[in-house]
Amino acid sequence: MEGLPKEFAFFADRWRTAIQPQLVDLEDERVAAVKKQRNFIIIGVLVGIAIFAAFAFFIPEDGLIFGGFIGVFAALGMGAWGSMALNKLGQRTKLMLVEPVTGEFGMSYQLSPGAPEEISHMRSLGLVPSWDRAKYEDRLDGQRGDAPYTFFEAHLEEKRTTTDSKGRTRTTWVTVFRGQCLAVKFHKPFNGVTKVYRDMGAFNWLSKFGVKEQRIRLEDPVFEKAFEVYGSDQIEARYLLTPDFMERLLGLERTFQGKQLRCAFAGGEMLLAVAGKNLLESGSMHRSMDDLGRVREMLQDFAAIFLLIDAMSQKLTPDALRNPVA
Repeated sequence: MEGLPKEFAFFADRWRTAIQPQLVDLEDERVAAVKKQRNFIIIGVLVGIAIFAAFAFFIPEDGLIFGGFIGVFAALGMGAWGSMALNKLGQRTKLMLVEPVTGEFGMSYQLSPGAPEEISHMRSLGLVPSWDRAKYEDRLDGQRGDAPYTFFEAHLEEKRTTTDSKGRTRTTWVTVFRGQCLAVKFHKPFNGVTKVYRDMGAFNWLSKFGVKEQRIRLEDPVFEKAFEVYGSDQIEARYLLTPDFMERLLGLERTFQGKQLRCAFAGGEMLLAVAGKNLLESGSMHRSMDDLGRVREMLQDFAAIFLLIDAMSQKLTPDALRNPVA
């Protein structure tokens, strides 16, 4: 628990008395699942090579491309089939690690939720792009002090159709956003709209596209280089974006190993989106079940979310919002 907030101290005892013994009991199952995956990958590669060789031998003119395609497809299919047991074990392990934390902090958890209503608000504010299909996972609903929050992961894709010189069309799905989204509701509406974009150097013009608010300069030169800020209320924006809060934004980005962080304050909500890898995962199933690394990574994810909410909640008390420049 070293380096984690004190409120996570409960997990050490829970780990020793309940979680670790259950994980140890699953070690033999993990070893068997890893072996099965490895064997199916080897078999899949051999089958793929055999298919390619057969097509190349019997249809030497046209068989190379078609045989290669079928061979790769067969190899990937065998590998996916052989990984099913390991993937199911990974999901069970994930729930064993997540549920003690969600229970301790009074959060509800959905592994595969429907579309959160917050995602449309994020799109309208320019935090995420438009999409044609979406997948969501790992939804958390809870409350820190007086601030209800919703956290979820989103994979947004856009449908793109191209036509070649012969008039043939091809449809592909392109990922336009994959990462974490956070929405926090506060006591009272903000006076204006404030938007924060991670500085993208030579590509800063992309962050300005569609932004109607005026550019706001930050007082701290370090964060001025790191972020582009736009807002309709200069005083409120500078009050909200203190060095402490901006540092925690960077800390969240580092913990999530994310990029292209975007944040907005509008109405009575703070909304945030950051592109990055999947979080709240059980870690590699190719290491022992009771490896402490897998649980530490998950707790760090939770802690980073809480610290960011707390940084803003402490400022946005009812009295502070009535007099933001006091």
